[in-house]
Amino acid sequence: MEAPPAWECHCSVECDAPVTFAWQYMTDVSNWSDPPAEFTLDAPFAAGSCGITRMPGQPPATWLIRDLDPGKSYTIEGSSFLDCASMRFHWRFDALPDGRTRLTQRMELRGDNAATYIDEVRAGFEPNLESGMRRIAGNIARASSVSGRSDQRDQDP
Repeated sequence: MEAPPAWECHCSVECDAPVTFAWQYMTDVSNWSDPPAEFTLDAPFAAGSCGITRMPGQPPATWLIRDLDPGKSYTIEGSSFLDCASMRFHWRFDALPDGRTRLTQRMELRGDNAATYIDEVRAGFEPNLESGMRRIAGNIARASSVSGRSDQRDQDP
């Protein structure tokens, strides 16, 4: 059995787009916008696929799509910048009764040496998580409106 995370943080926001659109948007890495970070994926968005995050002045950080439940959730894990620790980013997509989507991101710091990184990870992620999630929800809603899909009120992916 896996030990609990040394640190975790989560945030949920509601998005003005159907869950199927939100899922499609977020599983297309070209839509990930978090300047100055740049993201690439080596294969289709599927469990086992590897990606790279590039930041100016830093070595590339590799990550893996660890788990995927199509239309509902995925988990990305990265450890290339941590010694004997890893970060997991769990994303969940819940259809709301009004045809909107609840996006939830839960971040976890895990591993034998995770305690070493708690303060750094907390400072780097907690202050920006809610505003980042709201920005992502807004980007998805705008893309949905532009594509004409905002009138599709899917309840299930």
